[in-house]
Amino acid sequence: MRKDAIDKTIVFSIPNNRDDTVKTTLTTVYKALEQKGYNPINQMVGYILSEDPTYITTHNNARSLISKIDRDDLLEILLKSYLGI
Repeated sequence: MRKDAIDKTIVFSIPNNRDDTVKTTLTTVYKALEQKGYNPINQMVGYILSEDPTYITTHNNARSLISKIDRDDLLEILLKSYLGI
């Protein structure tokens, strides 16, 4: 092995599809709330602020899906998206 190869740092990264998964989940939850006649934004804000799953309908498994997302991760992804980061 050459000396210059030893001095270099190789960056290893695993593709992170967490943001895409969260976006897909939020879209599914939004549609489920809308289909049931709720205001999706109000209901999702209520859920995020309180972490009370009853703000989310069980229609199309929406409550179960959103419960799998860590609230801190959700807030981080939403903030990044809002800021365009």
